[in-house]
Amino acid sequence: MKFKSVVLYLFLILGVVGCQSQVEKPAQNERQAIVAERGGEVMPFDLERTTHIFEKLDNGGRQQVISDDEDVAQIDLIRTHLVEETQQFSEGNFHDPAMIHGDNMAGLHELMTGYNKISIEYTEIEQGGQILYTTDDPKLVSAIHSWFEAQVSDHGQHAQEGQ
Repeated sequence: MKFKSVVLYLFLILGVVGCQSQVEKPAQNERQAIVAERGGEVMPFDLERTTHIFEKLDNGGRQQVISDDEDVAQIDLIRTHLVEETQQFSEGNFHDPAMIHGDNMAGLHELMTGYNKISIEYTEIEQGGQILYTTDDPKLVSAIHSWFEAQVSDHGQHAQEGQ
């Protein structure tokens, strides 16, 4: 009797988990579509023709945006945007990510209040640009990592974790 109860219980759990994952997938796809739409209002380059790479580092992280098709105009738009974002982030202005992802985005509040403890540097890379975030504050490193995870999740096919 106990074995049958355990098996039945496991099937019920698997059924609920399976149904929940089916519900989460459309919700995640809907969120990614909303983020892509908002991103088009904030980012001047074509999201469909770029890849965002978020690499967590022990002391912060590296955010890269690269052109998928090597279009010079696209690369210029990426670089201009990242230079502007670097300047704004260095001043504690994270308005653009909040516009795209929402005010409750993971890590965002910590970055806004702790910006003066984070070194934020832009550099050009082949096919785009990157922003390097470094800090000695473990709570801010954690916030950067959470912020990166939220971006990878929200941008879906347009983003990936770095190596």
